[in-house]
Amino acid sequence: MRLVFVGPPGAGKGTHAKILSNRHKIPHISTGDILRARIKDGSDIGKIAKSYVESGGLVPDEVVIQMMKERLQEEDTKQGFILDGFPRTLRQAEAFDRALKQLSIRLTAVVDFKASLKTVLRRLTGRRVCPKCNTNYHVVNMPPKKNNMCDVCGEALVQRKDDLEETIRKRLEVYDKDTQPLVDYYRNTGLLQIVNADLEVEDLDKELESTLKSLTAV
Repeated sequence: MRLVFVGPPGAGKGTHAKILSNRHKIPHISTGDILRARIKDGSDIGKIAKSYVESGGLVPDEVVIQMMKERLQEEDTKQGFILDGFPRTLRQAEAFDRALKQLSIRLTAVVDFKASLKTVLRRLTGRRVCPKCNTNYHVVNMPPKKNNMCDVCGEALVQRKDDLEETIRKRLEVYDKDTQPLVDYYRNTGLLQIVNADLEVEDLDKELESTLKSLTAV
């Protein structure tokens, strides 16, 4: 299976990418992970990316695509992969398609995690993090044992600015603007599959597996 997961923040892409990655023994790949790995290994492309990161600029699409091409040629991707949140824009998708053709790789599906505003706000505004050890919690789904205190180190938990409702609404506006053309693009290619990301983890996992089985059975 060669999959791309798209969807708004809080839709569960990362959670389900990890679940499927462990179950099917295929790598869960995000652009953030690749950026950190390439910068750390000091490769030529990593040095270029590092220069943008250190200056506070966005890493250009062509650099990200080149890193993705290199990553998809590594041995652990031979049986498949899950791309989490990439591509993010129509321009990236078109460039990525050209890269895939060069590598003779065909995607199995692009899975769009459709989540309502109510669900996204509930999930993201409830997140809390330990500022000392970075352990994550959720006030409803994964609360700490002691009220607002980290189970690991006892530090008081905080809510990141990114998880404030006003910030989330702005992030979603940007996502909708940038991603709708991307979704339309993949719908036209016949690759798009839509899942109900309002479902809880176990139910959405079942829906995903059912969708993927129907695709691989063809």
